[in-house]
Amino acid sequence: MKLTTQVPFQSISNPINYDSKILNIGSCFAENIGDRLDYFKFQQIQNPFGILFHPQAILKIFQMASEETVFSKSDIFQHQNLWHHFDAHSRLSHPDAEFLLSNLNSAVGILSTALKNSTHIFITFGTAWIYRHLASDKFVANCHKVPNSEFSKKLSTSEEIKVIISEIRSLIRSQNPKAELTFTISPVRHIKDGVLENNRSKAHLFSALHEVLDQFPNDLNYFPSYEFVLDELRDYRFFKRDLVHPNELAVDLIWEKFKLNCIENSAIPTLKKVENLQKSLAHRAVNPESEDFKAFEIQRNNLKTELQEKFPFMQF
Repeated sequence: MKLTTQVPFQSISNPINYDSKILNIGSCFAENIGDRLDYFKFQQIQNPFGILFHPQAILKIFQMASEETVFSKSDIFQHQNLWHHFDAHSRLSHPDAEFLLSNLNSAVGILSTALKNSTHIFITFGTAWIYRHLASDKFVANCHKVPNSEFSKKLSTSEEIKVIISEIRSLIRSQNPKAELTFTISPVRHIKDGVLENNRSKAHLFSALHEVLDQFPNDLNYFPSYEFVLDELRDYRFFKRDLVHPNELAVDLIWEKFKLNCIENSAIPTLKKVENLQKSLAHRAVNPESEDFKAFEIQRNNLKTELQEKFPFMQF
């Protein structure tokens, strides 16, 4: 008896291994997978500008990276004792303007290099709702708790999003013709917009993205994270207490799908060694002076040395 709807996954044509250089961009779901890639010590750049939700926000940072934009104080603003930039997530915001500018310019450099050198690029879209700052007449990635009266809110049409996604693809290909490019739509529901509004938003993303995927079937991949959570798992026990974000168990199950479809089989033995080392590093001894623990430490250090000799980029 089948108790769930089985969502089909298609393996990417060029799976990840430990020589891969990965760029992971987009909504908070991108960080769920990105954190797993970090844990297993893959070479990854994750959201240099912080979490981004709308395709336009992602296109904007790619444009800044390709143009190697240099930020100055006129590009940032102060609100509630912090300096912010409308195209960056609030985690980059800072009480010191120069510190923020340094981080923004560093993010441009990191993203510019990653665009050119990544072997794999994963992009996660979160919403089709977008905010326009009235004073500057520009779309923003983050409102930074500036009063709502200073913005207008708009649901991007599927045709508008299709154009944006096509521009993202073209820009990436102009910088990096060979990177494996995979899109996904976040299973996180933006309930603050409203239940019906969230459904409309996701529908616009799906319609636009799949039109582009159909247009470039041999160039783009799709990872069905939204479908897996909402159709196959389909239960609030897989969500956090806010009933919106997938919980640790859901992320574990998504990671298993990701590992099966996006990671090369030859990398799995190394992945398991990294996992064993990570678990051993988290272990706290009851008696650090015991012979058993000393033997355990020797084994742990040998494994660490083995991995770092083969993969010098791994830091534990």
